[in-house]
Amino acid sequence: MTIPLLTTKVCTQIDKARQRGETHVQVSLDLDKSVTEIELAEAHWSWQGHDYPYLKKCKERTIYYWCDDAFEPVARYTNALIKLVATEWGPPTFEIDGIKMLPTAQVSPYDDAQRKVDLIEPRGKVVLDTCGGLGYFAAWCLQRGAARIISFEKNPDVVWLRSLNPWSPTVNDIFTLTQGDISQLIGDISDDSVDAILHDPPRFGIAGELYSQIFYNHLARVLRRGGRLFHYTGSPNKLTTGRDVPNEVAKRLRTAGFRTELIGDGVLAVL
Repeated sequence: MTIPLLTTKVCTQIDKARQRGETHVQVSLDLDKSVTEIELAEAHWSWQGHDYPYLKKCKERTIYYWCDDAFEPVARYTNALIKLVATEWGPPTFEIDGIKMLPTAQVSPYDDAQRKVDLIEPRGKVVLDTCGGLGYFAAWCLQRGAARIISFEKNPDVVWLRSLNPWSPTVNDIFTLTQGDISQLIGDISDDSVDAILHDPPRFGIAGELYSQIFYNHLARVLRRGGRLFHYTGSPNKLTTGRDVPNEVAKRLRTAGFRTELIGDGVLAVL
């Protein structure tokens, strides 16, 4: 059974159709990946042979999924509040304790991932995706013809978000996902075993180990000669943070043996 997902956009479409007295309406129940038709009745709406209650309150930027017998926000609280967040673009972002993990202000997070993946030219390559997040890097590597994608995600709650996100890729013979900390597991990856690397770590203050010289030395060790690395850094404000993270990253990568170029919101490096 496919689980329907609701957002304020969908709830508004349903409410307006009911006000017009319509018995059917076309909506997206998978965050704008596709459009489907639902049937409207007085006390419920129906889809794929199942009846669902109308959502009485639908918060902005929140995504709701069908859980047991009610719609619940796609969110979990273990060590931090982690939630899938609706965007105007369709593909969602996610937040940890209210901090947005993917850019959405001017571009879809899915399209943003495409631009970054294209920098490493993944076709025919073995790609290491160090911090998988929602899997948008992996999705584009698959579309761009990568030979294999080896992905890691430390947070089990983020892996759970992926299971409900229609835009997240599913594992297959080409794409593997390991729930674990790449800063610890990188030592298990063989020398010269990958052709390209995508590194999108949490911000420096949360995961400083993923910006360390030791970790960058490991990235150089596992990457084949001539291989490409894109390291997302974001664009932190030096006036408020007191740090120039992109240039700090580039300096450490050069120490590890890379040639570097600041590009967009990250560093492109070639071994």
